[in-house]
Amino acid sequence: MSNPTMVLIASQVLASSTSSVTFSSIPQTYTDLKLIYSIRCDYSGTGATAKLNFNSDTGTNYSFTFLYGNGTSAASSRGSNQAQGSLDSWAVRTSSNFEANIMHIMNYSNTTTYKTFLSRAAVQGASSAAETTANVSLWRSTSAVTSVTLQTSSGTMGTGSTFTLY
Repeated sequence: MSNPTMVLIASQVLASSTSSVTFSSIPQTYTDLKLIYSIRCDYSGTGATAKLNFNSDTGTNYSFTFLYGNGTSAASSRGSNQAQGSLDSWAVRTSSNFEANIMHIMNYSNTTTYKTFLSRAAVQGASSAAETTANVSLWRSTSAVTSVTLQTSSGTMGTGSTFTLY
């Protein structure tokens, strides 16, 4: 019998645009979670962000450090006491761009430590300049993660966006 390193928990493909996607009833039988998703943002403005909440927690229990680079410029930001975890900034997206993302949630079922999660994203921007982002974030709760909700601060996640939880 083989011992797989990644076990599929759930997968979703959007048949229509939506502002949030939730994975619930996450089994507590593993150590870490890996969420791989490809989002097309239906937003024509600037400054939209991808956010998340664990277990529907909207208290100010999230902190993040965000890094961004596009080959020409780089930036970083930090936030603490946030109502949502930060994943990415969609500053120069167009509705035709899909963004590839990987998020790791460490020790998600542990009930004695805060939860750390890392996310990385790559996208071809509206100006044809590729960009890469990285986030390290903290959920200041010792609760086990039983649900993950991804959402946008503006606009929606477009048809064809995919989400796979391992």
